[in-house]
Amino acid sequence: MRRRIYIQLMAVSGVAIYATLLLVTAVYYEVFERQVFEDLKTCTGFLAGLWTQEADGRGNGEGTGGSSGLKDAGNFILPEQAIRGQGLRITLIVRGGEVVFDSAAQGEDLGNHGDRAEVMDAFARGEGKIVRNSPTFHKNTFYYALRLNPDMVLRAAKEADSILGVFTGVLPMVLFLSLLLFALCMLLAHILTRRLVAPIERLAGEAEFAGGEGAYREIRPFLQTIRKQHEDILQSARMRQEFTANVSHELKTPLASIQGYAELIENGMAEGEDAKRFAGEIGRSSKRLLALINDILRLSELDVQKGNLEREPVELSDLAKTCVDMLWFNAKKHGVKLRFSGEECVILADRGMMEELLFNLVDNAIRYNKSGGQVAVRVGEENGQVCLIVEDTGIGIAQEHQERIFERFYRVDKSRSKSTGGTGLGLAIVRHIALCHNARIQLVSRPGEGTRICVVFGEQAKRG
Repeated sequence: MRRRIYIQLMAVSGVAIYATLLLVTAVYYEVFERQVFEDLKTCTGFLAGLWTQEADGRGNGEGTGGSSGLKDAGNFILPEQAIRGQGLRITLIVRGGEVVFDSAAQGEDLGNHGDRAEVMDAFARGEGKIVRNSPTFHKNTFYYALRLNPDMVLRAAKEADSILGVFTGVLPMVLFLSLLLFALCMLLAHILTRRLVAPIERLAGEAEFAGGEGAYREIRPFLQTIRKQHEDILQSARMRQEFTANVSHELKTPLASIQGYAELIENGMAEGEDAKRFAGEIGRSSKRLLALINDILRLSELDVQKGNLEREPVELSDLAKTCVDMLWFNAKKHGVKLRFSGEECVILADRGMMEELLFNLVDNAIRYNKSGGQVAVRVGEENGQVCLIVEDTGIGIAQEHQERIFERFYRVDKSRSKSTGGTGLGLAIVRHIALCHNARIQLVSRPGEGTRICVVFGEQAKRG
């Protein structure tokens, strides 16, 4: 990553330096060109003033007026002090294109200049200018023409380097500055790259740095997400470890009981009523072992099935009444009175899961109740949400245990749970099913007074 950032920074620096040099050269040449034309215009205006004075003097002496200027154009005398050292070429051109004077080629036939753009512009608009390029010598010639009178144009010309010539002339300095800037950019890119990737490298090496302290503000949410995921992974690992230990412990008890009674029978140490009693204990332990295995498998299925439910309209009150009817005999056996009340409430849910949720809640309320106690199951709507309420008058749950009773294998009273045949997984299954249906579980309980569990199904679980 560091190498890639460094290379990209260097590429950007190189392009920026090259583009800047080209832009500066272009701007410089534009300013240079404007300045050359300004100088030519000033010089031409000065010479035009001298020409007008000379023509007026001859006109007053000979009485020929403006025509004497045209007649004597070939005798035009340049003020050497005005153009000395300027590298100027002065040309007088009459209408029709004939060159009557040229400071650089006196006595030579220069041909007709009537088709020159600057000359045509001067006759038409009073002045004209143009730049002609010589690709061979990388030179430009700047021409500025000024109309003296309706029949004559004064033109000044100056040769200067073209933009390529200017660039070639300063190329050694440009290369030196470019290399110097590039070296400086390399140093800065190296420093910036190290500073840019430092928080990420710290993150890779230090898990506790994922909180975002000292990191860029833009990546703090990302770092906090990583930290949360890291904590979730650790928590999941601890839960798996605890679950494995709990499973081993829970399975070990009935297996040890089965093994012990089986060995006694095998060695002939149990006869008659003892053998019958031992066989009954083996049966009970086998049932408990089977119930544990079934609940463990069911929790595993729920973990996989969470995002893949087969939802259908389910009339929850009918389902709850069926569950109450099914567990009525079990409640009677425990000396518990079971009753149901409710109204029609339809939700979108997995029918099998809802039956399982109801069974576990009602069975728990019966199992952990007192003799002569009551269990009330109600279904209805509260604040526009469907609520399933299972309330008992049982032993209740202390405040310190209420947050953990939905954990796997967690029991408030372990001896009572085992004596009633509970696996410690019923409420864990209830919580999983509720999460699968985006439902909330509300618990209110007081020791010795009973427990009230309410499952609230949100709007998205209701059928419209």
